[in-house]
Formats: sequence, structure tokens, C-alpha cells
Amino acid sequence: MSSKHLLAIAAVAAAFSGLARADEADGSQYAIQIEGSRTRAEVMAEAARVPTTRSTEPAGSRVAEPVKSTLETATVRAEAVQALRLGKISSGEIGL
Repeated sequence: MSSKHLLAIAAVAAAFSGLARADEADGSQYAIQIEGSRTRAEVMAEAARVPTTRSTEPAGSRVAEPVKSTLETATVRAEAVQALRLGKISSGEIGL
């Protein structure tokens, strides 16, 4: 055998020896044992109550209610037209 063959065999053997030293993949040494005090029926009953106690509306998405006014729309428009004619408010791109 040539030195190339021996070197290739040594490289393959080194690669497989690294795989052979790998630990178990199940992770059982990290498992946590939890002892619950509630029964399955209690947990299921609580889960059934959640939709009735929580809102499906995302936080911060509320829109303010429209302001209630006693003014008529026509009155407000007429006052705006008169203020525009008298020069009390600007029109278009013309500033004060």
C-alpha cells in the first residue's frame, strides 16, 4: 500500500471514531419531572373558559369612538364657507 492509501484510511477511521463517541441523542438526562397538583379535568375546564375571558382584539388597536356633537353638518359647512370668505382661514397652499 502506498502512503496515500494509508493516509486516506487513517482519515476515514478518524472521522468514524468521532461519530462513535457521540452521546445519546434522546436527551433523557435533561428531562425534568413535573408533578402537577391539578387534574386533567381542571385543566380542560380552565382552557374552555379562556375564550370567554380574553379579547381577540390585539393590544393597542382600539379606535376612539366618534365624538358626539349637537351641531348640524350644514351649519358647520356654512360657518366654514363664511370664515373662508372673510379671510379667517386660508385656502389651498396660501398660508396666513
